Amino acid sequence: MTHPTTRDVPVVPAHTTLLFVDVQNYCARPDGAEFAAMSPEAREARLGWFFREMEARVLPNMQRLQAGCRAAGIEVMYTLIRNLTRDGRDRSLDYKITGFSVPPDSWDGQVLDAIAPGPDEIVIPKTSSNVFVSTNIDYVLRNLGTRHLVISGIVTDQCVDGAVRTACDLGYLVTLVTDACATYSQERHDATLRANQGYCRQRTTEAFLAEIAGG
Repeated sequence: MTHPTTRDVPVVPAHTTLLFVDVQNYCARPDGAEFAAMSPEAREARLGWFFREMEARVLPNMQRLQAGCRAAGIEVMYTLIRNLTRDGRDRSLDYKITGFSVPPDSWDGQVLDAIAPGPDEIVIPKTSSNVFVSTNIDYVLRNLGTRHLVISGIVTDQCVDGAVRTACDLGYLVTLVTDACATYSQERHDATLRANQGYCRQRTTEAFLAEIAGG
């Protein structure tokens, strides 16, 4: 059986899924429950760069990715931190220790309005950092015929990186869209890109959109 000898393989739209990771009210807005208890001063000191980066660069690029993929016939999918139960008893031990609890059907458990899912796009709740650990996403992707997985989301060095590495190990050709991800500092973001470039193909939003437009 033949297989690619490089990760630098252009996507085939019919066999490609764009996955947005955790782009939700809970952790992508300053008034989300993860940060709502922080004072404005503490939030600015710890997260000011992150929220400015999200507004100025990351969310606009996510919107462009979403629109470009929809136009190219590429499946668009979303995963969210969200409990299956109201009291969160189904969460991973890590999420229980961390204190992450997002009730089903809550405002915190919704995708940001800026990239709201279409009426027939798939949204998968997850109860651990790695979407491949606590959901049936691998089964769903294979049912869709996905070979190429394109990843965007937050935060770069945690849930996004986990999805990239596991997807590669499961046999997907992964493209990480480098300027459509964010974490809490430029240093953390850049370090993650250096570390996972051996697993995936990395592209800017502009380069990826040019690729699917040309295809």
